[in-house]
Amino acid sequence: MTLFRKNLIDGDWVGEAGSRNINPSNTGDVVGEYASAGPDEARQAIAAAKAAFPAWSRSAPLARHAVLRKAADEITARKDEIGRALAREEGKTLAEGIGETIRAAQIFDFFAGETLRLAGELVPSVRPGVGVEMTREGVGVAGIITPWNFPIAIPAWKIAPALAYGNTIVFKPAELVPESAWTIVDILHRAGLPKGVLNLVMGKGSVVGQAMLDSPDVNAISFTGSVGTGKRVAAASVEHMRKFQLEMGGKNPLVVLDDADLAVAVDCALNGAYFSTGQRCTASSRLVVTDGIHDRFVAALKERMEKLVIGDALDAKTQIGPVVDATQLKQDEDYIAIGRQEGAELAFGGERLGRETPGFYLQPALFVGATNAMRISREEIFGPVANVIRVKDYDEALTVANDTPFGLTSGICTTSLKHATHFKRNSEAGMVMVNLPTAGVDFHVPFGGRKGSSYGPREQGRYAMEFYTTVKTAYTFAG
Repeated sequence: MTLFRKNLIDGDWVGEAGSRNINPSNTGDVVGEYASAGPDEARQAIAAAKAAFPAWSRSAPLARHAVLRKAADEITARKDEIGRALAREEGKTLAEGIGETIRAAQIFDFFAGETLRLAGELVPSVRPGVGVEMTREGVGVAGIITPWNFPIAIPAWKIAPALAYGNTIVFKPAELVPESAWTIVDILHRAGLPKGVLNLVMGKGSVVGQAMLDSPDVNAISFTGSVGTGKRVAAASVEHMRKFQLEMGGKNPLVVLDDADLAVAVDCALNGAYFSTGQRCTASSRLVVTDGIHDRFVAALKERMEKLVIGDALDAKTQIGPVVDATQLKQDEDYIAIGRQEGAELAFGGERLGRETPGFYLQPALFVGATNAMRISREEIFGPVANVIRVKDYDEALTVANDTPFGLTSGICTTSLKHATHFKRNSEAGMVMVNLPTAGVDFHVPFGGRKGSSYGPREQGRYAMEFYTTVKTAYTFAG
């Protein structure tokens, strides 16, 4: 019997059957059926969150701590089960699914602690006898819109701080990964959240997301997704004078210099470009390699790519799972065709693969002879496709790395302290990695980029407070 998951609105599970969730490793496997909210349900969720805000925003820190702490503990205890379900619906490997689940637990644990570390400032006024207090308060109703590529970690790093700082939530997850979203909401609901504090509205972005954008009662929106949709979120939010936070992707460079440790450079490129099937906004899709190491780097990377095990996400031997769905697979294949038409050489991969079960399997692709002006170097593909751009020296590498409309993350592989230090200071990215993959960040430090990648305060760590709170300054004259 196929399981059926409902939406959570004002503390009640509601809704009728809507859409099916398909396993990308085996398209004959239905993960479940999920309610699809309409505009009326979205408006009900917003109203519930608005009504719940006064009490939740003034609740004792220990009450919020208890909910987040219980959620962290349950996610940890169920990491294998939840990680397996994540891999089954999204297509990343079982190890990656479990790892992401653990990260979600760590995020809830961190923000449970933050509820007990809330602080303000008390300073004397320039006027005698007057005291001044600066405190932070929750913003109000937070609309949270998340993508499919990290179906439990990204909801966690938005939901946890929103709750910790006293906000109420209307949560719209990506349609492709409703099981992970439902699971995290169910855990928080059972952990003791009052009704209306967290509302889950699964459904189409054009319906549910639009209702959130149109509502004057949504005080802040945190969005992760495409550039086009992000611009729509921004325009609608300006109309209502609400706070908004956007994470919209990247075209991230990994610079490999002549003096790099070859094994380290290849490990960074392989992991950054192809793990999680390349479906990460932090993926290394541009490999900027200097002349002296170029040929050895390409040969060594191809050798490693030939050994990659591509298969069912739930198979413990699999290193690269399927692409998430047919639409994404077509997009990847279209860009591979574009790369060839532009004159880049497909040095490895790029072929659709057959496996024991029908799925969206694609052999990771590597282009060489690419230039930074090509579409495959300018536009985010969001799949296991990377291209090598050959440059003469560090100065040209830095110029090419920065020549992009995005600015999420960047990396450099070098044994030169001089070049590493200069790159960290001069790379036009929000996050910089030295001798590490561009993909892979810690949960307790800020996440975000520059230019077309991000807008608004950073996510994660204590920096999340900047988005989910507003500052109040209060003056008192004692008489």
